[in-house]
Amino acid sequence: MKFIFDRDTWQEIYGTIRKNKLRTVITVIGVFWGVFIFVLLLGMAKGLDNSFKSQFNDFATNTMFLWGQQTSIPYDGFERGRRMRLTLDDVEALKSSISDIEYIAPRNVTGQWGTPPGQFVRGSKSGAFKVFGDYPTIDKVSKKKIFDGGRFINNEDIINERKVCVIGEDIYKQFYDKDENAIGDYVRINGIYFKVVGVYKPAGQGFEGDDSIFLPFTTFQTVFNQGNRISWMVITAYADKNIVETEATIKSTLKRMHQVHPQDTQAFGSFNLGEEVAKVNGFLNGMKLIGYVVGIATLIAGVIAIGNILLITVKERTKEIGVRRAIGATPSEVRGQIMIESVLLTFVAGILGFAFGAIILWLVNTLVGSNDDVPILNPTVDFTAVFGAIAAIVILGTLIGLIPAQKAVSIKPIDALREE
Repeated sequence: MKFIFDRDTWQEIYGTIRKNKLRTVITVIGVFWGVFIFVLLLGMAKGLDNSFKSQFNDFATNTMFLWGQQTSIPYDGFERGRRMRLTLDDVEALKSSISDIEYIAPRNVTGQWGTPPGQFVRGSKSGAFKVFGDYPTIDKVSKKKIFDGGRFINNEDIINERKVCVIGEDIYKQFYDKDENAIGDYVRINGIYFKVVGVYKPAGQGFEGDDSIFLPFTTFQTVFNQGNRISWMVITAYADKNIVETEATIKSTLKRMHQVHPQDTQAFGSFNLGEEVAKVNGFLNGMKLIGYVVGIATLIAGVIAIGNILLITVKERTKEIGVRRAIGATPSEVRGQIMIESVLLTFVAGILGFAFGAIILWLVNTLVGSNDDVPILNPTVDFTAVFGAIAAIVILGTLIGLIPAQKAVSIKPIDALREE
């Protein structure tokens, strides 16, 4: 192994590469391109993953939304087309009978689904906005960022039917001057005075946006004369439960309670966020797999190209190798020089490919930044995967170098010296 540290060995390798500069550059481009594609595809897949997670980082993804629709099958003396009205009794029944449920939040809203918006008035300014009636539980499912000094709705607000509200950041900007404190201020909603107790903005993917108003659920029921009715409910299953199976159980329970045909798929509408998240995660995992497959395939092609060029080099250096053998060079020294050259080319090409790929990802991150229109956030590559790829090409370079190295060793000195 001492020939590895022999200066003459490295001078010969350098001389060989220098004599065939163009051919060497063209050859190593294969490995360079393979590592570059590997880094770029994995980085972009990670950027998509980061962007997706940032949208739902404060939202319980094992969640579904459920609302009443119309029946499509006659059943038990009822005609088709019967309207399903969800109530607080349904919420309590589901909560007590289905153990998979971690959180269940009944919700009401005005300004959506054909209902008139709430009229918000402060001083001489007024506007129409969506008004939600909620329990504090909704903040556990879809987290809100509350500005300093404020709070979200709490249980005391529910119990005492307090006339308090939490307003969105966009509403604050429309009705208050910059740095003006809205907490403790009184505003009118549909002619009734409410005290502002918080200003929020969505954390990640907020379905209410930042131009909505939150009231205590019980207060909303009284102000908008909703009685026991609810618009829809948000249900989160425990993390170890299958939300798709939980959804089926919930619908079956509601059908029995409301005397709906078991095969009626139209009576209750739903949106299963957990199922959609699983589909997106599957797509992102597919992107990563494509990155691995394309990158590794390109790497192998590049390494094979290096092996081919070394075979040509050995052929061209037949006489030189014969002279070295004749003056005492051992087979291991000849073999080692060829293999070192192979490993050196693959390693340098791999490092350059990684560096160039990292630069491109940095440029993408710099140019895109936090632009919501481009679904890529902080595209990076796991260093474990990169080091694994570089280790793999070194191993492949060693293995592919064995072929020309063995070819060089097999040359007999007397035959090599006769080579014209």
